[in-house]
Amino acid sequence: MNCSHSSRVAGWIVAAAGLLAVVPAWADPKIGVVDPQRLLQESPQGKAVQDSMRAEFAPRERTLQAQAQALKGKQDKLQKDGATMTDEQRLRAEKELRDGERDFERARGEFQDDITARRNEEMSRLQRTLGEEVRNYAKAQNFDVILSGEAVIYATPAYDITPAILTALQAHAAAAPAAKPATPAATPAPATAPAPKPNK
Repeated sequence: MNCSHSSRVAGWIVAAAGLLAVVPAWADPKIGVVDPQRLLQESPQGKAVQDSMRAEFAPRERTLQAQAQALKGKQDKLQKDGATMTDEQRLRAEKELRDGERDFERARGEFQDDITARRNEEMSRLQRTLGEEVRNYAKAQNFDVILSGEAVIYATPAYDITPAILTALQAHAAAAPAAKPATPAATPAPATAPAPKPNK
């Protein structure tokens, strides 16, 4: 019995030694960290989306700004000349101002809805492109794990592969310029938020 027991123990020791031999391969994974916001903001593909959005919505934004300025002018005129207006003139001016404010609010709401929907559409497409780039890079460089976004609380710079991904994205953008979103010959002025609603 003792001899048999000793044989079993010896067998377990040999098996355990075999398992320990493979532990280092599992205990030392290759890990990388990616900053998705930096990819969105600094990659050529991300910048192209931003330029395309500005070019698409800048005309409507300028129209809204002109509407807001026109309303402000009407409001100032009413405040300045209201005391000398007839009742009919004042009522007509007040109605025009109210109607203009209502139209402005409707147009501004539609603008915000359209730009939000368009941004979501473009960001979804861009995130798929960036995610595919990260996966391809990770496979090519034999990474075991890639961490991204809020899942990462802290990581040393040695684990940050964001610069390498940006370099790959820049190379792809330079090699395939036809894939970039079309931009107008003259770049419009950067879009700014529509003017606030005039006070009644």
